[in-house]
Amino acid sequence: MSTTFLPPGLLTLDAEALYAELRRGVAALMTPRTCLAGIVSGGQWLAERLQADLEQDLGRPVTAGAITSALHRDDFARRGLGGGQTQLPFDIDGADVLLLDDVLYTGRTIRAVVNELFDYGRPARVRLAVLVDRGGRELPVSADFSAARVALPAHQLLALARQGNDGRGRLTFRIDEAAA
Repeated sequence: MSTTFLPPGLLTLDAEALYAELRRGVAALMTPRTCLAGIVSGGQWLAERLQADLEQDLGRPVTAGAITSALHRDDFARRGLGGGQTQLPFDIDGADVLLLDDVLYTGRTIRAVVNELFDYGRPARVRLAVLVDRGGRELPVSADFSAARVALPAHQLLALARQGNDGRGRLTFRIDEAAA
């Protein structure tokens, strides 16, 4: 894993190469009992794609679902429900859950997702894998695996975008200026 410093307006991340690295890292974290839970929406896209790829790599079924942070966010009044719902097609009690997200930043989304997860039961273990860790943590949260680390000014947002709706669409990153 490398750290890349990106100047404003310049983006040199190859999302497809990072996905390949994430696929390798997640495969190393998988056990026969591991279930994937992609955080809506970028993490959900990753979980959907990883499910198919890991089934091929591992030669066995991989269970994957989606989880939202919407109801447990500390900025719910400002953000609202957003899109997507939690859909976990496995029993949470005693499960080995691997959360997937596109970008780890402050840790607040992960905190909200863990609260949502515990609404469904008590997992034996919860781990986190992300495509990009951009630092800037406000809560004590870290990823068990990240494909890359980047540094961006706080006023910039890094987000994963997907071209195509077939679950195998090309992944790209975009940098946007944060709303004031």
